Amino acid sequence: MLDVAGLSISSPAPAEVGEFIRLCEAAFGHEPHQEEIERWGRMLEPERMLWVSDGDLKVATAGAFTFRLTIPGGELPAAGVTAVGVLPSHRRRGILTQMMREQLDDVRSREEPIAVLWASEASIYGRFGYGLATKAAKIEIDRDRAVFRERAEPVGVTRLVTLEQAADILPDVFERVRRETPGMFARTRTWWEASALADPEHARQGSGPLFCVVLELDGEAEAYALYRLKSNWDEGVPKSTLRIREVMATSPVALREIWRFLFGVDLVARVETWGVPPDYPLFLMLTEPRRLRMTLGDALWLRLVDLEAALTARAYADGEPVSIEVRDSFCEWNEGVWRVPDAEQSDGDPDLRLEAADLGSVYLGGFSFAELARAGRVEELREGGLARADVLFRTDVTPWCSEVF
Repeated sequence: MLDVAGLSISSPAPAEVGEFIRLCEAAFGHEPHQEEIERWGRMLEPERMLWVSDGDLKVATAGAFTFRLTIPGGELPAAGVTAVGVLPSHRRRGILTQMMREQLDDVRSREEPIAVLWASEASIYGRFGYGLATKAAKIEIDRDRAVFRERAEPVGVTRLVTLEQAADILPDVFERVRRETPGMFARTRTWWEASALADPEHARQGSGPLFCVVLELDGEAEAYALYRLKSNWDEGVPKSTLRIREVMATSPVALREIWRFLFGVDLVARVETWGVPPDYPLFLMLTEPRRLRMTLGDALWLRLVDLEAALTARAYADGEPVSIEVRDSFCEWNEGVWRVPDAEQSDGDPDLRLEAADLGSVYLGGFSFAELARAGRVEELREGGLARADVLFRTDVTPWCSEVF
C-alpha cells in the first residue's frame, strides 16, 4: 500500500478485475460491453494491475502485460504498459506520477529491462522516461489504382479459413515475422483468441464480420490477412471499403501475393489499413506509390528500466566503442556514463549526452543519433561521437509493433 496525495494504491483481487476494467474504460469516457469485460479479463494479470482508492471510491488505473519483446539480435522480457487512466474528477493531483513510480519499481523488481506502451496522448509519457521508438503508417488506396509494377504471374494458393482454424494456422507465420522484427511481442494462445482474432459485433463499426485469408506457397502457410468489408452501394454501383486489421508475410513474394488477393476482392472501391511499418515494401511494389496515401504517426514508446541489462542484451554492428552519458531523473540507477557495446559504466569523458527517453528512441533502431541531434535532443561532446554511435546501433530491420495493447 502506497500513499499517493492522501490516497492509496493497491492491486485488484481476481474477482475485482471486471470492476477494474469498467473503471479504466470510464477514465476514457467509455462503457465496456460484458463481452469486453470477459474477454479482457482473460488477458489481464491482476497482480500487475494497479488502482487508486479515494476512500471507498476507485479513481485511477494502470497495468502491465508480461511480454517477450523482440530487440535487435534477440528478445527480452518486457512490461507492456496498458490500462492507464485517471477519472476527470481526480486529475492534476500527481496520481499518474505515483502510479508510474509504483509500476516502474515493480517492473525493475521483476527483472524486466524495458517497458513499452502505446500513448493515448504523446505528451504524457516523456516525463517518465519513455521515448518514441517506432513509427506506423496508415494507407488508403483506390482499388482500381492498385497495380503492381512487376507483372509477375500469381503464385501460391489462397484460402479463406474460419477464425477457429486461424488460431491454429496464423501463429506460426506471425512468430516467424516476430522473431525478425524488433518491437513485436510474442502472442500466447489466449492473446490470439481474446485479442488478435476477437470479433465482437459491437466493435465492427458498421463493417461485416472478420475474415481470414491464408496464402500457401509449396503447401506451407507463408502469409495471412485479417479483414472486414464495409458495404456501400451508390445508385446500384458497389463502392465498399476493405478494412484490413492485420497482414503478415514471411517473404517479399508472400507479401505481394497476399496483397494481390486483397486488391482483388470484389465489390470494393477502397482498401485501407492502419499500422503498417513506415518502410512498408508495398510502397515500392506498386506502379503509383503515392496512391497509397501513406501517413505516418507515432507508435510504440519504450522505457529503459535496467539500462545495463538492456544494453547488454542488444546486438550491435561492428564499430568503435562510444561513451554515452545518460540522464535519468525518474530511474536514477540508470544515470552515468555508459560504454557501448561493453554496457559498462565508465569514469571517462563521454562522447555524447542525452536523456534516457531519447536513448529509448534509438534502442530498437527506429531513430538514429543523427536524427536526434538534428532535433536538438542529443549533445555531441566529442567529434565523431554521433557517427560512431550510429554505426553501432544500426539495424537491418526497421522496428515495428503490429498491435495496440
